[in-house]
Amino acid sequence: MIIACIDLQGGQAVQLVRGRRRALAVNDVLGLLDRFREYPLLHVIDLDAALRCGGNARLVRLLCCQSKSRVHVGGGIRTVARAERILRWGAEKVIVGSAAFRGGKIHQAFLRRLARRVGRRRIILALDAEEGRIVVRGWRQQLSLRPEDVMPQLEPYCSEFLCTCVENEGTMRGTNLAWFRALRRATRLPVTAAGGIRSRREVRALARLGMNAAVGMALYRDQLR
Repeated sequence: MIIACIDLQGGQAVQLVRGRRRALAVNDVLGLLDRFREYPLLHVIDLDAALRCGGNARLVRLLCCQSKSRVHVGGGIRTVARAERILRWGAEKVIVGSAAFRGGKIHQAFLRRLARRVGRRRIILALDAEEGRIVVRGWRQQLSLRPEDVMPQLEPYCSEFLCTCVENEGTMRGTNLAWFRALRRATRLPVTAAGGIRSRREVRALARLGMNAAVGMALYRDQLR
């Protein structure tokens, strides 16, 4: 399944290259709901909240309320209260990344609290990696941990994983299928792949692994062939 991505920054839907350089921006964010109506699931990520430089809560809430597709929301979810609030807006699941780690290790106390309050079935853990190692804080800080090593320990706290190949994100050069094969072997839970996916061939290859494909740049540029 293809999941359409709506990344929010400064009140716009944007696409970034490797999480740094802005490659495009869309002012009519709500108009994307019609553009992406064929996709049954949307990922909405508040990049400003992730980077602790503001937020796009109003837009996130509107997207949750107005979308006819299911919506998963991430970006800056660091507290149980924020996760609960987003779920009340109508999100099906929340995507938690940086808050799952503290001091370079799994933040088990927070994850236990979160799972107890909202239920693990409504939690997705984002394990974004650059050169194989997990990155947090808006992909600005790299940990020594590798996703495939921590997945078994994280399984009790979530219903699935979202894994982004950061070095390929937004490049339109294709993704790292070998990496996703290794991740598939590391966990029994569903995995959604992201980062540079540009072709239906890649989407099919991921589907054969039992993975969904979160696609951004290729959809915005209408180049998913």
